[in-house]
Amino acid sequence: MEDRLESAADVFRTLPGVIPQGFFNAWPEYFHSFADKVGQEPQMRRPRSGPRQISEAEEALLWLRWLERDDARIVWLRAERTPWKPICWEMGISRPAANRHWQYGLALITWRLNGRVPPLKRSRRFVVENANNLSRKIVL
Repeated sequence: MEDRLESAADVFRTLPGVIPQGFFNAWPEYFHSFADKVGQEPQMRRPRSGPRQISEAEEALLWLRWLERDDARIVWLRAERTPWKPICWEMGISRPAANRHWQYGLALITWRLNGRVPPLKRSRRFVVENANNLSRKIVL
């Protein structure tokens, strides 16, 4: 599941930016001659995402709707491989608290993907600890 979220972040990163209607560039296109390119390293580009990858990324993005706003933001920032320190600064919480929100968000997505809804009267710790045991019977 974490891999799907990370691949979704990668897919959205590779998509072209949104250009407003009527946007244009007045600068002429510059074509490099052979002499300009001599001695330069070739610039490799990542291939664009295909329709299947985009559909999977959109599906993974819909998973974030099951979370509270702050938890969804932390899960998405971690999927984009943002370091913990900027996340803590943005959210205004400590590193251990951010990690707990992230773990809870992933656990909640795991519960929902397995067709279960975590009990509202149980703690977040219960949800996180039992996310891996969903195939077995959970003692409520």
